[in-house]
Amino acid sequence: MAAPREAPERRPFGRRFLTDPARLFQHNAWDNVEWSEEQEASARSKVQENSSQLLPQDKQEEYEVNAKRYWDDFYKIHENGFFKDRHWLFTEFPELAPNRSPSQNGDSAHKFSNKEESNSEGLGSCENGHCSLETRAENQLNMIKSTPKVCMEELAAQKSSELNQSDGDYPGSSASYRILEVGCGAGNTVFPILQTNNDPGLFVYCCDFSTTAVDLVQNNAEYDSSRCFAFVHDLCNDQSPFPMPDESLDVVILIFVLSAILPEKMQCIVSRLSRLLKPGGMILLRDYGRYDLAQLRFKKGQCLSDNFYVRGDGTRVYFFTQDELNDLFTTAGLEKIQNLVDRRLQVNRGKQMTMYRVWIQCKYRKPTAPPL
Repeated sequence: MAAPREAPERRPFGRRFLTDPARLFQHNAWDNVEWSEEQEASARSKVQENSSQLLPQDKQEEYEVNAKRYWDDFYKIHENGFFKDRHWLFTEFPELAPNRSPSQNGDSAHKFSNKEESNSEGLGSCENGHCSLETRAENQLNMIKSTPKVCMEELAAQKSSELNQSDGDYPGSSASYRILEVGCGAGNTVFPILQTNNDPGLFVYCCDFSTTAVDLVQNNAEYDSSRCFAFVHDLCNDQSPFPMPDESLDVVILIFVLSAILPEKMQCIVSRLSRLLKPGGMILLRDYGRYDLAQLRFKKGQCLSDNFYVRGDGTRVYFFTQDELNDLFTTAGLEKIQNLVDRRLQVNRGKQMTMYRVWIQCKYRKPTAPPL
């Protein structure tokens, strides 16, 4: 008999859904929107329809082998114009700015959320599965992909990194609070952290599978090598080195990243990242939930496997349930602090379109003492 599932956690705040269309289009978004049984059944039916025809295996392998090229092309086209800085981070994840007061967090969130909502007015399309309307700037799809080959340069870098780490000499080795963002993209999470967190002991690492994305970060005028280290990293290759040793990080950030990885590789990746955490360190995740708008808009012939799709530009995306993420993190030895679903209604007032977004937000912590 299957174990009973916990009731899903939901965000304990937010505006209620308004059913009057005349009032509906005067607003831009509602948090914590409840779905009716009919709405969920309709979403399930759309997913069954768009996943009824899977891509041939040879095509799936092509997308895996060429994943890096697809993401490099994505960043060459969009550079940093596709994304917005995520100033909501410090409300949702105060661990990223531990020296800020709650009032500072609130002021920052209020200040930037209004700007972001007005900037998103008139958007609302989901092109190739990349949805452009994200009320809190959650549309950065900086994903990590895999490539099967390990070049000699990577192996040489790994040996050098291991030597430096054994001597306690690595980027950020003297820092007292270390953060790693996996899938940094153009830096729209990294730079707000550096701007907001003025802790002199802070050091931020950021990596991406795309060389083009890392170049964008390193060439940004705000990149400060004394507080930040950006590097190219293939998360799916367990021979690809990290510049820091195990048990050295306070926080690992995964924002719309894990969903881009081949599902059968996810557990190994989460377990590997958990080893980088200090006891008491945390993984913070924000990613796509099952039946999100982006999933419902896929057409037949774009499905790779259950809830895993390829976009028109060759990049891929998975849509999670809370239970799936909980299993990944607890199997890696982490304990749940938060695992909630955020169902949000977004309204494009220009086009009078309603869009239902589903995201999952998680915080999982490495125990301070090994389990008995």
